Amino acid sequence: MERSLPWAWYADPDVLRHEGERIFARSWQYAGHSGQIAEGGFFASTAGQIPVVVTRARDGELRAFLNVCRHRGHVVASGSGQRETLQCPYHAWTYGLDGRLRAAPRADREPGFDTGELGLKQIRVDTWGPFVFVNPDLNAAPLADALGDVPAQLAEILDVGALEFRFRTQFELDANWKISCENFLECYHCAVAHPGFSAAVDVSPDMYQLAAHGLVSSQVGPLRQNGSSFLADGEIPRSQFHFLWPNFGLNVFPGHPNLSCGPMLPLGPERTGRFLDYFFAPDVDQEWIDELLAFDNQVGAEDRDLVEGVQRGVRSGILTEGRILSESEQLVAHFQRLCAKALTG
Repeated sequence: MERSLPWAWYADPDVLRHEGERIFARSWQYAGHSGQIAEGGFFASTAGQIPVVVTRARDGELRAFLNVCRHRGHVVASGSGQRETLQCPYHAWTYGLDGRLRAAPRADREPGFDTGELGLKQIRVDTWGPFVFVNPDLNAAPLADALGDVPAQLAEILDVGALEFRFRTQFELDANWKISCENFLECYHCAVAHPGFSAAVDVSPDMYQLAAHGLVSSQVGPLRQNGSSFLADGEIPRSQFHFLWPNFGLNVFPGHPNLSCGPMLPLGPERTGRFLDYFFAPDVDQEWIDELLAFDNQVGAEDRDLVEGVQRGVRSGILTEGRILSESEQLVAHFQRLCAKALTG
């Protein structure tokens, strides 16, 4: 067994500040999907707690920027839409979708005011299929390097490029973002906490496969033999759950072509925001989608109780750390090592 990260790291505002500087400011993170700007325009998102905006101008180029006005620091854009410019709601500084400052009221009264030096700060952006990722670090390695073999693994069971976005769910948890990630990264708890999931997917340690390499952690779970589930009615024979450090989770369930994905976003030391984008093949029946969503919501409700219970325990301050099972929780250990390296290395 390994020692866990210090439990104080799950409730300390100073640790969260360091995570912002050393993890979220330097990593590829899911921002949204290409359908949000298929015809041009913009959508606002976040990288950790860093506000970002993704744009597609008339030249068709996909760009991303720090979503912070160069004047007094107000967030410039919110939501999404189709328009030619982004205007800060504080003092109406107006930027093109290429990031250039187009107008600033009363700028003509300021000697030497140079709009060319005051555009939005550009950051890295890249796509995989319909998924849009951003990275505030301009010197970061390419997204493909971070994703490793995840695209190839998914291609064995699913054509990601043929999926269509259907809907997004959003919710918040009273837990540190790392606890939410760690819960995603193990199925040691599944037989106890997820009876419906465990009745459909074989979660036994000899059948449920775990693998970690680079920034990626993967879980593959086959359908339970002789089990009875709506998930057995389709062309996808097994589940795949992938995680890209620091905070991106991706789910594919057995059945018809489906995928859901999204980040675990720190809203504070003890609060996490989540959104999940759901994608399906065009011909997947709505009744099956509704059944999958009900199934997924049940698992999510069970996980909510777990992560919030962990948060109540680790914040107590009496015990300083926990233990990690080297086999069943190897992906949790991998995640914690990456966090520790980023924060202390």
